[in-house]
Amino acid sequence: MTHAMLKGSNVPVEATTVRAVLRWTPGQGVPDVDASALLLGLDGRVRSDEDFVFYNQPRHPSGQVWRLGKKRVADGLTDTIQTDLTGVESGVGRILLVASADGVTFDRVRSLRISLYDVSAGESADPMAYFDITPQTGQETALICGELYRRGEGWKFRALGEGYSDGLKGLATDYGISVDESEGEAATTVPEASQPLPPEAPTTGVPQQPGYGYPPPAYGYPQTAGAPPAYGYPQPVPAAPTGEFRLPPQGPQFIGR
Repeated sequence: MTHAMLKGSNVPVEATTVRAVLRWTPGQGVPDVDASALLLGLDGRVRSDEDFVFYNQPRHPSGQVWRLGKKRVADGLTDTIQTDLTGVESGVGRILLVASADGVTFDRVRSLRISLYDVSAGESADPMAYFDITPQTGQETALICGELYRRGEGWKFRALGEGYSDGLKGLATDYGISVDESEGEAATTVPEASQPLPPEAPTTGVPQQPGYGYPPPAYGYPQTAGAPPAYGYPQPVPAAPTGEFRLPPQGPQFIGR
């Protein structure tokens, strides 16, 4: 049974591995949207900058939370975070599921929805729950769409829809990540609108990308010299001399371009 959720509602999560899929409708003037996740300790803050899973750090060091990347689907575009709940460290109490469009406000994003899937049910299964997100002001550039949180020995999912007008930078700072202010403006600049989408790839005679639920590439780990990064992700940004965390430029990174 699929639960259509309202803001603030919650549902139990019986699945051991889940996909949180952000979906939106592209179009003229519609910004590109990125999914990310923050793993919060029992005090409600990240334990280190490594607890931020996003477009330039797409896999948590524990290997239990990772970003699968963007896909074109029949009714729009998606970006996905997958989580193995059974392996999440006991020191993590909540996992925030975030949508961001830094520099462009969410009043220009159409039909934004987060859906939660049980990976073991297969790719064709209906979601366990979904939440249609409406920004409160329309001026948000980052939204906490929902959260996975511990309840006793299990997990639950709550629909949130809480926004930030200062994007990932503001959200990350609120939860304990140190953002380098000296390069903040340059680091979070994005185009005014999404780039034109490439034509649909043929479905015959072309190797297909692995389905959701399969082990992802080892994002963030050293690659062979001269080899391009997997799935079009940018190379990791070198650490700031001060040791502070920097947000690199956002941009569309599509699977199967």
